[in-house]
This record gives sequence, C-alpha cells and structure tokens, in this order.
Amino acid sequence: MGKDLIIVESPAKVKTIKKFLGRNYMVHASVGHVRDLPTKDLGVDEAKDFKPKYQVIQGKQKVVNALRDAAASADSVYLAPDPDREGEAIAWHVAELIKKENQNISRIQFNEITARAVREALENPRPLNENLFDAQQARRVLDRLVGYKLSPLLWNKVKRGISAGRVQSVALRLIVDREAERHAFTPEEYWTFRVELTGENPPPFRAELHKVDGKKPVVGNADAAAAIEKAVSEAAFTIDKVEEKKRQRQPLPPFITSTLQQLASQRLGYSAKRTMSIAQRLYEGVDLGEQGTVALITYMRTDSVRIADEAQQAALELIGDMYGKEYVPAKPRFYKTKSAAQDAHEAIRPVDVALTPDMVQNLLPREQHSLYRLIWQRFVASQMASAEFHDTTVTVNAANTQWRAKGERMLFPGFLAVSPQKAAEGEELPKLSEGQTVALTKFEKEQKFTQPPPRYSEASLVRELEEKGIGRPSTYASIISTLIDRDYTTLEEKHFVPTDLGRIVCEKLSKHFVTLMDVGFTAQMEDALDKVAEGDRNWVDLLKDFVQDFDPTLKKASEEMETVKQGLETDIVCTECGKPMVIKFGKAGTFLACSGYPDCKNTTNFSRDEDGKIQIVDRPQEEPEKVGTCPDCGSDLIIKKARTGSRFIACTGYPKCKHAEPFSTGVKCPRCADGMLVEKSSKRGKIFYSCNQYPKCDYAIWDWPVEEACPVCESKILTIKTTKARGKHIACPEKSCRYTRSLDGDEDTAETPEAGDAE
Repeated sequence: MGKDLIIVESPAKVKTIKKFLGRNYMVHASVGHVRDLPTKDLGVDEAKDFKPKYQVIQGKQKVVNALRDAAASADSVYLAPDPDREGEAIAWHVAELIKKENQNISRIQFNEITARAVREALENPRPLNENLFDAQQARRVLDRLVGYKLSPLLWNKVKRGISAGRVQSVALRLIVDREAERHAFTPEEYWTFRVELTGENPPPFRAELHKVDGKKPVVGNADAAAAIEKAVSEAAFTIDKVEEKKRQRQPLPPFITSTLQQLASQRLGYSAKRTMSIAQRLYEGVDLGEQGTVALITYMRTDSVRIADEAQQAALELIGDMYGKEYVPAKPRFYKTKSAAQDAHEAIRPVDVALTPDMVQNLLPREQHSLYRLIWQRFVASQMASAEFHDTTVTVNAANTQWRAKGERMLFPGFLAVSPQKAAEGEELPKLSEGQTVALTKFEKEQKFTQPPPRYSEASLVRELEEKGIGRPSTYASIISTLIDRDYTTLEEKHFVPTDLGRIVCEKLSKHFVTLMDVGFTAQMEDALDKVAEGDRNWVDLLKDFVQDFDPTLKKASEEMETVKQGLETDIVCTECGKPMVIKFGKAGTFLACSGYPDCKNTTNFSRDEDGKIQIVDRPQEEPEKVGTCPDCGSDLIIKKARTGSRFIACTGYPKCKHAEPFSTGVKCPRCADGMLVEKSSKRGKIFYSCNQYPKCDYAIWDWPVEEACPVCESKILTIKTTKARGKHIACPEKSCRYTRSLDGDEDTAETPEAGDAE
C-alpha cells in the first residue's frame, strides 16, 4: 500500500499538517500559483471564446516536477489549496499538470488547519468545482483584457510604463473625487456653547446648548454668539426634565476580512497589506516552542460572520470559566451575514479559543501577538452578554435657550470586560430634580468652521470599497498597494492624497471610459462573477458582453483622447524666460518644466497646498540625518553617501575626528556568529550587502536582507528582490532554492506588471 499525497499552497502549511498526519501521507506545496497567463503577450484567444494560453510560471518548473514525481508514487492525490476561488484555480491548474501521473485526484478544503479539520476534509473529498474555477478564470481574463489593452493607451497619452486596471481605477476615482470635494468645499462659521452648572448636590456638571427659541441653534457669527451669552448670563437656569433609563450595548460580530483590516489600521496602525501578511502566518501555523507548529486562526479571507457550533460552544465555556456565568448570554449569539456575501467560510476566529493571548505572548513576534489578541478579543466579546448602562438626560431652561446634559453609569460591563472600547458618552451627573434651580458657574463659547469631507484612510477606503461592492475581501489589500506602487496616490499622515499622475489618469479614464469607471458597473460585475461561481451564468457570455462595449470604447478613446506628454498647463511663469511652466511626468516623479523647451531648460520641483495650489519647492541642501553620538569625540553622527552610492555613518567633527562606520541593515550575518550585514557599493556603483567582519567572513548578497528564515530551505535570511517580471518581492537568496512570495505574504502570487489590477 502506497502513500496518499496532499498538495497545499504554502510551504508553511506543510510543516503544520505533517505534525498531525501519519506516515501514510506525503504533504507537498505548490508555493502559490503554478500556471498563469504569459507575461509578454495577451495570452487570450478572443476568437476562440477567450481561451487562455496558460503556461508554467517562470521559476516554478522545479516545483511542478516535484509534484509530478510525488503524484506518480501516490495512491490518491488530495488538492488542498486555500478555500476560495483563487485556491480552486490553483487546485485546477495543479490537477491539469499532474493528471498524466495520477488520475485519482480529489479536492479537499478546510477553514482551519487542525487535525480534526484536515481529517474531516479527507473523509469528505469532492470533485473540483468547475464553476468556482470559471469565476476565477473570468476575473483573470477580464483583468488581463483591461490591463493589457488599456495600459498601452495610457503609455501613449500620459506616461510610459503606467497601468490601468478594472478595479484599481474605480478605487482611484473614489480618492480623486474625494479630493475634488475637499477643494470645492467652502467652510462656514458656526459657534458652540457649553455651560458649567452647580446644584445642591456635587459635583458641578456641564451642559451644551440644545435649542434656541425651541429650534436647533444656528449661530453663524460673533454678534449672534455674544447675544446668546448676554441673554443667559442674566437668566435663571431651571431643570426642566430629568429622564432616566437603562440601556444595553450589544457586542459586534466576529471579524470578516474588511473589518479586521479596518480595526487593525485604527488600533495597531497596520496597513491592509501588513494585516493580511500577519494573518496569513497565524493561519498557516507558527512555532509555539514545545507545542510545535500550531495554526492560531481560521481562514482570513472571508465576508461571512458565521461561526461553527463547536467554536461557539467552546467560547461560551471559556467565558463562563474566565468571567463568570453572568457574562454568558441567555441565548447563544448569531449574526446575520450581508446578503451580498459569499458565506463560503466562517468568520475570522481563533482556532482554539482556550489559547489566550497571554499564553502565547512570549512565543510570538509582537505584531503577530497584537493581531492575534485583536482577533481573540473580538471573537470572545461577540459571544458575551451585553453591557448595561444607566443613562440620564437632563434638560435645563434659561431665558429663550434650552441646554442638555447627558450622564452615563455602567451597571454591568458584559462584553466590555474582554474588549474595552470607548464606553462613556457622558459624565456621571449629580442627583437633580425637575424644577430645581442651578447656578451658572462658567460659560464657554467657541468659534468653529465646518470641515471638508475627510480624505480616505486605509480603514475608511476599505469600508467604502466593501459598502459599494468594489472588489472582494481577498483584493482590498492589493488594490490599495497597487495604487501606491503605481504612484497614483501617496499616504500623507495615513490618508490618501492623489498625485498629479493619479488625477490625470483618473480624468482621462472617467471621460473616455464612462462605463468602466462607474462604481455601479464595477459592483454589478462582481455580482456577475458571483453568478458564474454559483453556476447561474456562463463565463464566456460574461466576457462577450463586456468586450461588446469595451472594444469600441477603446477604439474611440485611442482616436479622441488628448495627449498630455507635452505637459499639463499651469499658471506658474518661468523665472528665466517668462513662458508658462507645465507639469511633466518623469521617471523620478512629477516636476515643473518650461514650456519653452528646448530653448529654455528651466525645471523645478513643486508641491501642492491643502487647496491643491502649486507651491514651488526650493532646493536647499538637504539636512543630514542624525543617527547618534560619536563614540570618539561626542559630536553628532550623520548618514552620508560614498561617491559610489552606498551609505555610511560619519562624524560631523570631520576632519578633526575621522570616525566612520558602515551603514548597518540590522540583519545578522547568516554565515558567521558575530557579523552584521552592512551596505556597500561596487566600483561601478552597484549596491550590495556584506558581512562587516570581512575578510574574516566574505558573505555578500545583492538584495536588501530580511531577518526571516526561508520556509523551504535552511537559509537564515530572505531578501527583498526586484525584477522586471514581478517587481518588488520577497525571495530566498540561495540559488538552489526558488522560494518567493509577494510583499503582502502570499507565496508566489505577485501579479504580472501588465495585468493592471492586483486581483
């Protein structure tokens, strides 16, 4: 009797699953996708019902050969990539590549990587789901058609090397439209009022202006504000009404992908990309010392708030044990998933709720522990009793004005015991009775102005994408990172600001591709793809309907779209010749150039103020970055650049003090015991990283090192590598090892540059 073969996506899962499966199973990893559309041509035969021309991804042949060899020696093959459309596609492509070696192929999936879940999946194998694969294939072809056809148009009209995507372009439009709203906004003056009042019983309490002459107050200038102050300063304040009631506050449902990304951004300051990368590690399994490799959370790409019955029961038992029976709700809590959700998986929750954050605090890196704690607290809180409050609302009359004070007293913390949140909506008020007179002890008025709509943060953009049906949980992080990587937006104080390049691309696409840039159309396309996944729509028909509008629109845009390669006009005048300056899009970003070029070669950098107006940026000598104190003379140490380009640390006391040291990457040398990798440059100016113990240790690499062990080979570090085909990604520095993954943590799933969307 031979062994059965299980094929998963990630090498990290191999270790986790091998721990609890017997010797009768081989476990191999596809290391992400194994086949995709070609990188150098469209790869879609539109004349033959959009037939894709798949090929093995460059660098993955060794992985494919290993899977074929393993399949040839196995009795049965179980395909176990992630439980979503992308995972179904990976399973489909693997099956196509190994079917000659083994015909006995089944699909299994599990929402959590535990012995129970994996064994249960092995007991219930199923055929590959062709509908799910068709939905993923339709999305991939759709995005290839848009990206491959639309990007060259932008190269010709705007700037070479940029791209457009079906979903990223609509997300960009949200950001650009919000910025336009901000620039068009006219602030309006208004005034707020607060009084401090003292009654018979302490303490004093504060009340805010609620009504003037029985109406909501509209105070738009200083004279009106002064009139209110004068009227109440001479008036008696009398308690008109005291309302008391008990209120319950319900917990929030457990996390789905979007809500996890939002709260991790708000509470921890993590980007959506970083959140998903950390969650991937927690899902695949982490080393917990004596316990070995353990998966800590369920699958992290989901839009369902459903949880398994056994997980709910375990949570209720833990709540009773940790907090007391009164913290267990009278009835178990169930949350309703949105109608548009796929509901294929559970909500994001701990695999073992009994494994508390405190138990693993010293076993996990800080960021993994912080995210696990967030997930654990949210899940446990979602199953707890409500918090209870005693609310008091007091209305106070004075002359023609009415004032209101709100008080809140917690009676029972309920779920807030595990998930502390902003609980107080008002201070605790003294005992007051209707008809009682209170004394005015302080009057405060403040001039304010209405504010424009805020720019999107990562959290609010994810929320907007979700609410408008743009993209799916698995795509939010990559949509955002694509917009930043393409230089269409920047993050200023953690909020998105469109660049001039982003604005002009959005403007051109919105004018010439009305349907493609329509938020409603993009949401409808997501619904259509869902119908393909459910077997209710043919994927080829979907694509035919799309190109019927897209192709003629593209042809018309190619003829009518105006080029901006000569530059965007501005009202800035050239200081050298007096001609108008124009905005140019260069390799290093945007800049101002004289429209009189080549006769006048004047250029300058610029920025934009809060109103979007151009501000010329002077070119002073950059202030050197201080990094410490010189151990020889006590002067400041600064970062300097060698003539060949590498950075080094030098003393500001030079030439009296000649102290200098190499610029450290902070990563230990993987070869010797006491070396650090530092930045160096070759005679031709190429940067590399070598051990600072040279010549004792001659270890060196070309790419920036990352202090993380390779999950495939024995390399103690990984590197951040950049190639034309894949852009910036993580790679193992060992030539014999082909391990790679995208920067957001997904093994070998980086998009091809021309694909347009990061979906």
